[in-house]
Amino acid sequence: MCSDFSPDGSNNEAGVGRLRISVLGWGSIVWDRRDLAIAANFEPTGPRLPVEFCRVSRDGRLTLVIDEALGVPCITYSAVSDFDNLLGAIENLRDRENMPNVRGVGFTIPSCDKQSVRAAERHAQTVKTISAWANAKGFDAAIWTALESNFAKKANAPFSVKAVIRYLEKRDAKILDATLTYVRMAPPEVQTPVRLAINTRWPETSDFQ
Repeated sequence: MCSDFSPDGSNNEAGVGRLRISVLGWGSIVWDRRDLAIAANFEPTGPRLPVEFCRVSRDGRLTLVIDEALGVPCITYSAVSDFDNLLGAIENLRDRENMPNVRGVGFTIPSCDKQSVRAAERHAQTVKTISAWANAKGFDAAIWTALESNFAKKANAPFSVKAVIRYLEKRDAKILDATLTYVRMAPPEVQTPVRLAINTRWPETSDFQ
C-alpha cells in the first residue's frame, strides 16, 4: 500500500486493507457531520493545529482552515472513520465537504511516511504534526480537510483581523448571519483573534447592524 497509494484511485489495489483511520475536524464537520461515516461523535482529542477563519466559502461566509502563517494553535477534534480503507474514507470526506475532487483532502500514513502532496504543499509542518499524533495514538492513517486560505483573493485585501471585519461589514445580512452562526457554532477549543473580533463587533444580542 505504501509504495503505490494514489488517493485518486488510479491504482485499484492501493488504499485497501483494514485500517484504523482518524478523521480530524475543527469546523462545521464537528457539529454537522451529514453523511460523514464515523463510528462515534467527534471528541476534542486531536492534535493542536494552526487554524483561523481565513477562507471565504462559495456562499461568501468565512470558514476555518489550517494556515501556518495566519492560524493560531487550537485543539482539534478526532473521530474514527467507519471506513477501514483509506480510499473510501477520503472519498467520504470529499463528499461531505462537497469538493470537486479528492486533492482537497489531506492524508498521512505514518508507518511509511506517506502524505498528501497537496496538503504538504499547503502546510508541511502541520502534516508532520498530524503524522506524529496519529502514530502516537495508534492510527494507521489520518485524514482532514486541507483547503487553503483564499481571503486575500476573495476580499481583494491582505488578511488581517481588521480586514475581516471590513469584509463582513460590507456583506449582506444573509452572508453575515451565516458567518456569525458558523463562528458561534465553532468548538469552544477554537479561540482565534478573528473569532474574538467578530464576537466583539457583533455580540450574540446584536441585530447585526
